[in-house]
Amino acid sequence: MSVVQLVVVGLVMLFGLLGVLLPGVPGPPIVWAAVLWWALTEQSAIAWAVLMGGTAVLLLNQAVKWLLPARDLRAAEAPYRTLFLAGSAGIVGFFVIPVVGVLLGAMGGLYGLERMRLGSHGDAWASTRTVMRAIGLSVLIELTACLVVVGAWAGAVIVG
Repeated sequence: MSVVQLVVVGLVMLFGLLGVLLPGVPGPPIVWAAVLWWALTEQSAIAWAVLMGGTAVLLLNQAVKWLLPARDLRAAEAPYRTLFLAGSAGIVGFFVIPVVGVLLGAMGGLYGLERMRLGSHGDAWASTRTVMRAIGLSVLIELTACLVVVGAWAGAVIVG
């Protein structure tokens, strides 16, 4: 696979990661489709292993999400912009501190943005807790699953 094709696959995966954070954009299927495209083009044992492993991770993600109770985002009262930026901080955090950085980045970003919006530590922390209870766990699980798949793909590209 050429470098240009790898970059395009990576951009599709990035769009899928952002899709986890944007309502109406199916993030996990986009990430999976990018891995499928890469595996069909690459046709190596490691590519098929990444595709099978990614499929398993994303299916497990769906099962776990169905088991979680539904939460109401309106109760959190945080603007969508804040949620999007906090999720983006989680993506950056994943690559700075592998795996656990997604949680640290998302929560740190959310708290920082809420602190700027609301002014006081107490209000910002209360809002951060409410948001995390409302949607955080479900989105965080989905984002982490997608990041694991993207990380496996990136590792396979680097090794292969």
